[in-house]
Amino acid sequence: MSTNSQDKDPEIELFVKAGSDGESIGNCPFSQRLFMILWLKGVVFNVTTVDLKRKPADLQNLAPGTHPPFLTFNEEVRTDVNKIEEFLEEMLCPPKYPKLAARHRESNTAGNDIFAKFSAFIKNTKSEANLVLEKALTKALKKLDDYLTSPLPEEIDANNVEEEKSSKRSFLDGDELTLADCNLLPKLHIVKVVAKKYRSYDIPPEMTGVWRYLNNAYSREEFTNTCAADCEIEIAYKDVARRLAK
Repeated sequence: MSTNSQDKDPEIELFVKAGSDGESIGNCPFSQRLFMILWLKGVVFNVTTVDLKRKPADLQNLAPGTHPPFLTFNEEVRTDVNKIEEFLEEMLCPPKYPKLAARHRESNTAGNDIFAKFSAFIKNTKSEANLVLEKALTKALKKLDDYLTSPLPEEIDANNVEEEKSSKRSFLDGDELTLADCNLLPKLHIVKVVAKKYRSYDIPPEMTGVWRYLNNAYSREEFTNTCAADCEIEIAYKDVARRLAK
């Protein structure tokens, strides 16, 4: 076993938002996104949860004025989530680490308006606007469902006349998790949990693509072990989810 510097994993510490107890993983889709990327890369890394109510002094010095998530890579601090993603994809590359970028451009934008529609729906206080905002969320979810049920080019067999009309893939870009999933899945899960709790809204059961996608995510430790508990997500939205005026 050679011990030259190429064989050594970089020293990586990820700082994520802590939950209400100050220790467990808190609700933060950006924290989970980076946590999933590092896990999927198969790199050795440490995770520190940061209690925002009692942010320790050494962290203030490490990344002044910065909220988690951020990370240190060989002791260098990086704070911009999108740039961190690009940096990790570049630094943790084949042959030692898998490439995680999606192959299809559309996979990166699928579902990208869902979270905004959900936020408008959940923050609304006017009963008369509720239905319109709910429909907008459903429409955004339907667009994602259409993408997940439409076969990708490699799923279409040119020689087969009896063509498979519907995709059976597990995730956005195929059967493996990619950067696109690390971005969308944490948000989609929050939408599912919070809309149900505070608006009695369920993702429609006929959206089989979305449900297949979520259930496949729930069967993967890269998702479940990086995710905040449902009760943490509900707590995080307690003051955000406004009551509808009667």
